[in-house]
Amino acid sequence: MKIKVVLFICLFQGILSLSAKDYYVTDFGVKADGITLNSNSIQKAIDFVNEQGGGRLVFTSGNYLTGTIYLKSNVTLHLETGATLLGSTNPWDYVKDPYIKWMSMIFAVKQQNIGITGKGTINGRGFETANNMVSYIHRGLLVDPLKLDRPNETNRPQNIYFRECENVTIKDITLRDPASWNQTYDQCKNLLVDGIYVDSKSYWNNDGIDVVDCDGVVLRNAVIDAADDAFCFKSHDVNHICQNVVMENCVGRSSANGLKFGTVSRGGFRNFKVKNMTIYDTYRSAITFAAVDGGLIENIEVDSVRSIHTGNVIFLRIGDRWSNGKQPMMKDIVIKNVYAEIPMDKPDAGYNYEGPIEDLPRNISPAGIVGLPDHKIQNVTLQNIEIVSVGGGNPYYAYRGLTPAELDSIPEMRTAYPEFSQFKELPAWGFYIRHAEGITFDNVTFKALNKDYRPAVVLDDVQGAKFKKMRFEEPESVGKKQIFPYKSKNVVIE
Repeated sequence: MKIKVVLFICLFQGILSLSAKDYYVTDFGVKADGITLNSNSIQKAIDFVNEQGGGRLVFTSGNYLTGTIYLKSNVTLHLETGATLLGSTNPWDYVKDPYIKWMSMIFAVKQQNIGITGKGTINGRGFETANNMVSYIHRGLLVDPLKLDRPNETNRPQNIYFRECENVTIKDITLRDPASWNQTYDQCKNLLVDGIYVDSKSYWNNDGIDVVDCDGVVLRNAVIDAADDAFCFKSHDVNHICQNVVMENCVGRSSANGLKFGTVSRGGFRNFKVKNMTIYDTYRSAITFAAVDGGLIENIEVDSVRSIHTGNVIFLRIGDRWSNGKQPMMKDIVIKNVYAEIPMDKPDAGYNYEGPIEDLPRNISPAGIVGLPDHKIQNVTLQNIEIVSVGGGNPYYAYRGLTPAELDSIPEMRTAYPEFSQFKELPAWGFYIRHAEGITFDNVTFKALNKDYRPAVVLDDVQGAKFKKMRFEEPESVGKKQIFPYKSKNVVIE
């Protein structure tokens, strides 16, 4: 991995920003009254600083109303404490970039040495903006399919979208309430995101952060509260890959997933090190790695995770949704030092934009490593893990047994959208492993708070699995066989 190189580059970026000349945005006629639309004046200021060779464009305390602006090379937007870039609620004030084909408040395309820093805020006011768009669409003024009575996410403004930029620093800012995804860094090189706070739950598709096909990323000290995936890494381009990433000391809450690779996964993900992550009150999985569009996922380490009041802890999935003949792959995954608590109730209940109510029937779902018969997940190690589940699976409510007919009837769902609950009823209360090779569980504890009719672990078509220092705690389960292999070979229980 190129971790040392990434850290050096990001440190060098910080040194450069400290030595940059300051320009004050008010000197360009920009008003901090929260009423005057400043898009043109802010753009003129950015252009001027760029033409002077670069520097910091400083926003002092106040509310700066704006639509779309474009950040340019060698310019850093510095938002001082009390400064807010306030998104216009008029959809006509935003641009859908013809190259990116998305809409955003702040764009940067093919720029270098850029950043947004300071203790200030970017507030997209997305709920109002999106609903104004819905009104215009119903009146025939904007064209949009309006699926599920919401505009397509590409037709709603994000707060930030940077594409094909190099040496990017996002530090200490607060990001609030986009109308779509919150911040996207797409095919960027040498990206540092440090110390940000994100409140991104005002509308549908409000991801916390999306890192797409980037090379050389440090994401650290981030706190994200999101209506959609919190920390989301994507691969949109079959010819690119998201790689060489360090993520550390991050906290997330989501009405979808905590840390997610995908769902779009055309190129893939390689060389990630994630350390010290807390996920709480999250509807779906704390960790989801999905290779469903022909991409690869390899050389990933996740170390030290607390997953509290989260619907699922780990879901690793190979599918075949948009692969177009490309062979998906997932291998060499290490997840270690994890403590997780899985509740009975809906973890994100009460938020404005919750995850959907699951169709019945469904007992509590287990964690999962689920490949396909022709694309097995390979070489996964789980070490020093404790998963506390409510248990209580009820065979009279929704039975899934262990006979060959019952296990074979579990659908492959190779083209389905990947979610841990997609299979509905599963025959394990702790972990379900299917179509995999080289699985190691080392010092793993499964604890069920209530008696469950299912075993803790079920293996189906697993070639090579080792279980050592396993512990199972379940009421009224003395003598119960907690690991059940089916169509599996070389399964060792120590």
